[in-house]
Amino acid sequence: MADNARPATVLNHIGGKETPAASGATLRLIDPATGRLHGTAALSGTDDVDEACRAAENAQHVWSATTPQQRQGALLRIADALERHAEAVASAEVADTGKPRALFLADELPAIADVLRYFAGAARNLPGAAAAEYTPGRTSVLRREPIGVCAQITPWNYPLMMAVWKIAPALAAGNTVVLKPSDSTPSSATLLARLAAEHLPPGVLNVVCGDRDTGRLLVAHPAVRLVALTGSVRAGQQIAAAAAADLKRLHLELGGNAPVLIHEDADLDDAVGQLSSLAFYNAGQDCTAATRVLVHHRIHDAFLDAFAERAAQQVPGGPDDPDADFGPLNNAAQLASVRRLLETLPDHAEVVTGGVQLERPGYFHQATVVAGVRQDDEIVQSEVFGPVVTVQPFTDESEAFELANAVPQGLAASVWTRDHDRAMRASRALRTGIVWVNTHGTTVSEMPHGGVRHSGHGSDLSLTGLLDYTQVKHVML
Repeated sequence: MADNARPATVLNHIGGKETPAASGATLRLIDPATGRLHGTAALSGTDDVDEACRAAENAQHVWSATTPQQRQGALLRIADALERHAEAVASAEVADTGKPRALFLADELPAIADVLRYFAGAARNLPGAAAAEYTPGRTSVLRREPIGVCAQITPWNYPLMMAVWKIAPALAAGNTVVLKPSDSTPSSATLLARLAAEHLPPGVLNVVCGDRDTGRLLVAHPAVRLVALTGSVRAGQQIAAAAAADLKRLHLELGGNAPVLIHEDADLDDAVGQLSSLAFYNAGQDCTAATRVLVHHRIHDAFLDAFAERAAQQVPGGPDDPDADFGPLNNAAQLASVRRLLETLPDHAEVVTGGVQLERPGYFHQATVVAGVRQDDEIVQSEVFGPVVTVQPFTDESEAFELANAVPQGLAASVWTRDHDRAMRASRALRTGIVWVNTHGTTVSEMPHGGVRHSGHGSDLSLTGLLDYTQVKHVML
């Protein structure tokens, strides 16, 4: 494959082959950095979804019979292929997202390849109970087996990374996959399928492009036994309701609204330095972004001044801008959502820096810091999913925990302190799936990534994520 190989129309990948939608229908793809049309993608309907699910169902018999060693080899070769075609992969990702190309190549692609290689090894290390006799004359054995056809629906903020987070553990466990990428960002996922087709039996990995109706058809298909989603809380609720009709298993990584607790003994320079970039990375379009900063009242003003000054230095820019710290918002609707939250701020809230859409083509917005907010404000309770951070004071540790937990979401949080005991108390008190201490946002393949409450259930990454794609069978002899 040439490094500039990318179809003018993004096609489905079904049964090892590229194919347009049966109806011939297509979706428009808009470049977020310019606001202009840059291509089209297949708009899959009933026939396409059925063909993909049947291909996955037929391939399940072949793929589940492979050994862990064989699955490991395939995943390692796919990781190698992504790295060999790094420029083509970056072109596909950047075309749909507008994110800085250099940041994708430096930060995201190495992490994506690492996830594939991690699950390649994990495929050969599934944990299980040893055979034992729990009643006289009978030996019990536990088998971990693949679930079957997995429907996976991924978002537009990290199109390729989120696809690999889903695909890698599913394939490592012996399942087959039908993936539906976001309607605005299908290019890198379909390229992944094309590269993977050289190393997988036909039908093991299928990609159907389309809109919400395509996703509904996929969730409802009788061949599907597990539905995995990374997306909004509303999407998770809708999918859970639809999956219940056929008792499909669910794996949901939903919205976040991460609190950041900065205590008076924290290293202020370190906190400001780290958070000023972490909060706005990928234009804040990250479920774990540091969006709600809670600061001890004694250092609140000092932090706010320093943080706002650093935020004002963050540079939004296009894919080829060497100075860009983050790119545009993904689509016009998301930009409008961010603008609405800022334009309807209550009188007691203050935009300290930023707050303005850039006067240029595309969906660019300044890094923004908002102070004076109250806990029941919409901008605090909602996931902004943009380059916007709120700052609130707290008086003591108890109030900090109360404010941190008083939102529906529970994906991630961080606490900044030099006090080990305080950090340990926070790790217990914060109702989130992830807690960072004196850092924020770092993920590793070996550790689980998932939330609680309205942030969903199930984990990506780690052995925990692999086990989510297996089912247990008790065998007694």
